[in-house]
Amino acid sequence: MQTVRVSEKTGSDGVLHLRIPVGEPEAEYEAVIVLQPSRAGDAPEALESPGWPPGYFKETFGSITEESFVRPPQGELPKAVELE
Repeated sequence: MQTVRVSEKTGSDGVLHLRIPVGEPEAEYEAVIVLQPSRAGDAPEALESPGWPPGYFKETFGSITEESFVRPPQGELPKAVELE
C-alpha cells in the first residue's frame, strides 16, 4: 500500500477527475479517497462536516419531546488489561 497525494482542480461541472499513474497496465487497485479543500476558505458551504445540512443540529436538537423516548442502557465496558 502506498500513499499518493495529488492536488487537482474541479472542472466547471464541479466534478474532480483524478489521473494517478501507477505504472502497471491492466492491474486492479483499490483506492481510498480523502477529499479536503486546499484552503479553509474553499470549503463548500452546502454541507457541514461530516456532511450534514447547515443548521441541521440546531433545528433538530430537542425536537423529540415524548417522555417514553429514552436511550437504553449501554452496558459496562470490559475492564482493561493491566500492563506490567
